Amino acid sequence: MLRAKPDSAAVAAVDLARDTLLQEAEPTDVGDHLGHVVEGERVVTHLFACTRPGYVGWRWSVTVARAPRQKLITVDEVVLIPGDEAIVAPEWVPYRERIKPGDMTPGDLLPVDDDDPRLVPTYSFGDDPLDADEKAQIRQVAQDLYLGRARTLSVEGRDLAAQRWYDGDGGPSAPIAQSAPDHCHGCGFLVRIAGPLSELFGVCANGDANDDGRIVSFDHGCGAHSEVRLAKKHEPQPLPDHVVDTVSLDELERF
Repeated sequence: MLRAKPDSAAVAAVDLARDTLLQEAEPTDVGDHLGHVVEGERVVTHLFACTRPGYVGWRWSVTVARAPRQKLITVDEVVLIPGDEAIVAPEWVPYRERIKPGDMTPGDLLPVDDDDPRLVPTYSFGDDPLDADEKAQIRQVAQDLYLGRARTLSVEGRDLAAQRWYDGDGGPSAPIAQSAPDHCHGCGFLVRIAGPLSELFGVCANGDANDDGRIVSFDHGCGAHSEVRLAKKHEPQPLPDHVVDTVSLDELERF
């Protein structure tokens, strides 16, 4: 890509750019000329330091231009722009993309879009399978159209949930799982679930565990595993015999 040739008249129009800028800003807010940028053929932007309090790193930008075969330089625009060291607001992210699990409070509503890829019409995909014949269930849901749930998880929605659970605190990478003596798949407190996710996840039913009532992966684990046993060196040491038998008075009567 060829760069535009600098226009000598536009490049030299520093005083014109400053005079125009002083009509828009206070003289105390305008600093030194910082150079120019060639925007295009016969179009140049002059940059001036901004000395306004609170705008450290910002620059005044004055764009000038010259029409073909004309000597007159005109000013296109005057704007205040941030430089590399300027403090600017972070890029705006929609609230729907910023919300995290646990952010909702009682009374909050979080509507789901009609075209949310995580959901599909129940009649086209079937409800969560309760038996091995998923096709039979799809036919039954189609027959009972609108009598059950309107939408159910799509394959994409199911995979997103599975990945989120697996990567979270109930997955194998959690610190508590890394130091666990065994995995959840062999724990008596693991409650099996139905559906496609049953091949990888269950629910913890140990009231003493951190994950009680939560989804955990089979290769998750914690120190409350049902088959955990303390090593002999960790078992409580037996108490020594009493020096004086305080249960009966026979021994005391001797003294």
